[in-house]
Amino acid sequence: MNANGARRGGGLSLGRVIWPALFILAALVPLLRPSGYALDIGVNIMIWAMLAYGLNVMLGFTGLLPLAHAGFFGIGAYTVGILTLKAGWSFWLAWPAAVALCALVGLLLGLVAFRTKGDAFSIFTLGVGVIIMLVINKWDALTGGNDGLNGVMPPAGLEAFSKALGLKLSSGFYLLALVSLAVTVLVVARARYSTFGLSLIAIRGGEDLARSAGINVFTHKLRAMMLSTAIAGFAGGLYAVFVGFLGSAVTGPTTTFTVLLYLLVGGLGTLAGPLLGTAIIYGLTQTLKGLEDYQYIVFGPLLVLLVMFAPHGLAGLWARLSARRAAQTPDQTPDQTKEVNRA
Repeated sequence: MNANGARRGGGLSLGRVIWPALFILAALVPLLRPSGYALDIGVNIMIWAMLAYGLNVMLGFTGLLPLAHAGFFGIGAYTVGILTLKAGWSFWLAWPAAVALCALVGLLLGLVAFRTKGDAFSIFTLGVGVIIMLVINKWDALTGGNDGLNGVMPPAGLEAFSKALGLKLSSGFYLLALVSLAVTVLVVARARYSTFGLSLIAIRGGEDLARSAGINVFTHKLRAMMLSTAIAGFAGGLYAVFVGFLGSAVTGPTTTFTVLLYLLVGGLGTLAGPLLGTAIIYGLTQTLKGLEDYQYIVFGPLLVLLVMFAPHGLAGLWARLSARRAAQTPDQTPDQTKEVNRA
């Protein structure tokens, strides 16, 4: 095995240890009896990180920037809200239905959007996102319009489960969000390191080159779009029952750009980046909330420093420093060092 292959294999093996350990430690947090506010912050971080993972499938893996992501988050949230409030469905049935609907709408969007390229693709998807927001805002009979949907109930059985463990409902939501995040990370990781994921990386490198290698570019982009929008709907469905109230504002472009910021800070195309970026930026936002608009005086210089010293995000910076340390390891042969430097 060459050095590059060894490094990839070592990284995967290390990841198989770090990620389970991280989730196990996170699952023990409710036992420490933190405040409800702290648990709510944790749940929000996990929900928005899930949405960032969905965006990462398209932007980080495929190299395409869709700007309708908040719209699909809204479709997932409103589907769960409408089915549970107006149709009497259980959350456990409405949630997968929302995911399936988002994947289907993502397929329909991709059939049209992938006829465009570059900036035209992003602008087209931005327009679709705005249309989704307007439909949600104006369809009073179905979505509640400006008044929104109020009274979305917690998942059936979650409170009883929490009490059985001697915990509060907020702890139950925290554990549900943690399991949902773990499922999201697992699905994205399996996709990234599969033949499908490698094909997406090839498409990001150049569509013509990918076609020459025998990759069906259009089909792979459609599958990536469906996976991306399904994850957005997955996050949206959980958001609906967590907050209990839905308004059209959360489905707007501002939400998409906020999640894009999380992703850029964490690191595009990385597995840890969406979670890392969301935790840092959302955590800072809540910490500096007392400063109101003045908090941007803090964010501005931090983002400038990030662009200067970590243009590939914090996870990308860590990977680059790790590669540099590996290249300087004394027991490597010159040929191995050259291979690591090329990687």
